[in-house]
Amino acid sequence: MKKNIIFAILALSSTFIFAQKKVADKFFKNYAYVKASDLYEEAVKKGDSSAHVLTRLGDCYYNNSNSEKASIWYAEAIKKYDDVDPIYYYKYAQSLRSLGEYEEAVVYLEKFNAVQSNEDRIDGTDFTNVALYEKLKSTEGVYVDLVNLPINTKNSDFGGFENDGTFYFASTSKKDRENLYAWNNEPYLDIYESQISESSDNENVTDYSYPNYVKSEGINTKYHEASVAITKDGKTMYFTRDNVSNNKKLKADKKGTAHLKIYKATLIDSVWQDVKELSINDRVFSTGHPALSPDNKTLYFTSDREGGFGQTDIWKVAILGDDNYGFPVNLGAAVNTSGKEMFPFVDEDETLYFSSDSYINLGFLDIFKSNVLKGGTTVENLGAPFNSGYDDFAFNINAEKGRGYLSSNREGGMGSDDIYSFEICYQLIKGTVRDSKTALPLALSTVQLIDETGKVIEETMVGEDGMYSFRVKCNATVNVLGSKADYKDDLQVVNTTLANGAELMVDLNLIPLIDGSEIKLAPIFFDFDKWDIRTDAAYELENIVDVMREHPEMNIDIESHTDSRGPDNYNLTLSDKRAKSTRDYIISRGIDASRIKSANGFGETQLINDCSNGVKCTKEQHQANRRSVFKHDLK
Repeated sequence: MKKNIIFAILALSSTFIFAQKKVADKFFKNYAYVKASDLYEEAVKKGDSSAHVLTRLGDCYYNNSNSEKASIWYAEAIKKYDDVDPIYYYKYAQSLRSLGEYEEAVVYLEKFNAVQSNEDRIDGTDFTNVALYEKLKSTEGVYVDLVNLPINTKNSDFGGFENDGTFYFASTSKKDRENLYAWNNEPYLDIYESQISESSDNENVTDYSYPNYVKSEGINTKYHEASVAITKDGKTMYFTRDNVSNNKKLKADKKGTAHLKIYKATLIDSVWQDVKELSINDRVFSTGHPALSPDNKTLYFTSDREGGFGQTDIWKVAILGDDNYGFPVNLGAAVNTSGKEMFPFVDEDETLYFSSDSYINLGFLDIFKSNVLKGGTTVENLGAPFNSGYDDFAFNINAEKGRGYLSSNREGGMGSDDIYSFEICYQLIKGTVRDSKTALPLALSTVQLIDETGKVIEETMVGEDGMYSFRVKCNATVNVLGSKADYKDDLQVVNTTLANGAELMVDLNLIPLIDGSEIKLAPIFFDFDKWDIRTDAAYELENIVDVMREHPEMNIDIESHTDSRGPDNYNLTLSDKRAKSTRDYIISRGIDASRIKSANGFGETQLINDCSNGVKCTKEQHQANRRSVFKHDLK
């Protein structure tokens, strides 16, 4: 007899472990990672340490950016199972890198690389260089995809600049291979142009015509021309050129160095001509990379002239008109360092963008922004994806179009330098979290923004007005999950549009679980003639568990009811078994048995409509009588 009881207990325990895992999977699927992790951990405590449970536990914490706990469960899975999915080597390594444990991370990145020869996550990267990880960082909440332009070549292409439907850039694409620039053994640069056309059926598709030399008289020579800036009226172009004499020969200083100069050209009859050298140039230092202020009254540029802070600095000069310019002024220590500051760009709100090999840097030249032109002193690294471990420079953006360009020699490009375009298109998802019964705002509710992969991107707690807002990427699918103690979660799937700056209203209506003297749940379903707790029933019963944990002084009564179909005594017995099975599930989740005052079945004795024996009713009417009632004594 004792052996039978033990077997029965083991069977019941196994049933609950299996049920909890299935319920946890359901919560995981619905992005409720805290609840899922609770259930998975409970399953582990009861003996289920399968690879599925351990890795899912890791995923719960990984998707919530809890790298410490994620690494614990991934380590447990990897060390226990030799055939674990290789993706968990990578996720484990990612968690370790987040914790700064780079040497250990490299071990698992190497394991991942060894078994995933067709994976491109770390293909071609120096992932064994521990020192490199000290410099790397990621930028959360940035929804920007860089596009390598089809006009790039195998050599250097950079400095893309868009003006009134024409795209200007520097390239070596049509130069011969005889006159090479010794620095990189590539041809010298010229300025090219390409016509931009927008697709009529999809505004995210941009086409660039086959590039040709810029239409000009005297801009391109057999030496370098690059880095274009054009006035708002489209009539004046500033560009960089090697120091070339009037007869188009390279001129050098006494040390044999040919420096850069800034020139300007005027658009006459659709042709750039009347090329003139600016008075701020000199043959003993370089002046290049021109950029204009929003009012076109100031020219910003790069120079290694005397009076600077480092190798190259950002300077400015007033444009006085009639080919006259003020005295060049260094932007100062708020921007310039002992290293290289180059490629300035100023947007419409006077934010300065520039490249530098100093500051907190991902490697080589990075793109930064500064509020120095507005009286500030801050410099901020734009981070990934704008920056990489390579040279990233020549950044500019058209705020009205939401489109910009940068240049980089990062891996994956077509040439030594490539031009990348990017679209910055954000929308605002906003709404109010309300009580579905009263329609009143629910203060202190939690709202999570979750991406398509299931990762929590952002989380906020609403105030008294119940309002929340998230900035999201255009043309994307995200999930918004609202939750609060004593309420059922509300999960909304949101598809953003292509309209930049649009606002999407997504209200969240949380259903109160405590309603008067009862705890309200969705119907608890059982299979025909069964009283086992199904996965969908357990999913609902977890709401009871949550409420009772939230209110440790609460006690409940469980009532189970059937419809009138079937023999009266049979219905009474079946409903009683279902009530007690419900009770046992709640107890299995750690709720003290003494808090469940009763668990009784009432069969068909308490119908809530007229569908008694012999009365013809619809399926919906019968369903209304098949119910479970949870009464509480909370005051």
